[in-house]
Amino acid sequence: MTTPLRLVIERWGPPSPRKIAAAVEVLHRGGVAAYPTDSIYALGCAIEAREAIERIYRAKGMKKNQRLALICPDLSTASEFGMFSQTAFRLAQRIFPGPYTLVVPATRSVPRTLTDSKRRTVGIRVTSHPIAQALAQGLGRPLLTSSAIAPATGEPCRDADEILEAFAKHIDVVIDTEQTPAAPSTVIEVDGDNITLIREGQGAIAGVLDL
Repeated sequence: MTTPLRLVIERWGPPSPRKIAAAVEVLHRGGVAAYPTDSIYALGCAIEAREAIERIYRAKGMKKNQRLALICPDLSTASEFGMFSQTAFRLAQRIFPGPYTLVVPATRSVPRTLTDSKRRTVGIRVTSHPIAQALAQGLGRPLLTSSAIAPATGEPCRDADEILEAFAKHIDVVIDTEQTPAAPSTVIEVDGDNITLIREGQGAIAGVLDL
């Protein structure tokens, strides 16, 4: 078993382009990365990396009906993969960038293996964390992502040490920076004009859903 590459990036200021490029290269090669978001740490890979997707599922003990979300650099990119009704678009403008996942109908650009066979939906994130944002931009396509919750304890991973303790044998690179918040993203689903709160997490909902 090889030891994951550990990249230390200072939280303040723009993240080091050289270190972001090193992490992106791992993703381009089909690797699995662990990185901070504006909720908790996450595990992710490139959208087409099937083997990496399977590794994330195994790492977290996820069931096949549990889906990975997409981190997109902006709403324009997100609209290539999710179909935004007027209601969904207004909500997206309100919550992004931020610690939210917005579930909307998937477009044909989303591989069928990433969606439920009956309900073709996809979770979209546009994060405000500069490191996760830089990874998505550097990759040039969506970053498949899943909250790094340790399967042995059910606790969220908030820093690189906790990531390595829980997932060292499942990842290829981890970005080491300051601790993240303790709660995963807030998940909201929009179907047409219907808004459903799936999970309340780091993102506040007070006043957010009043469109």
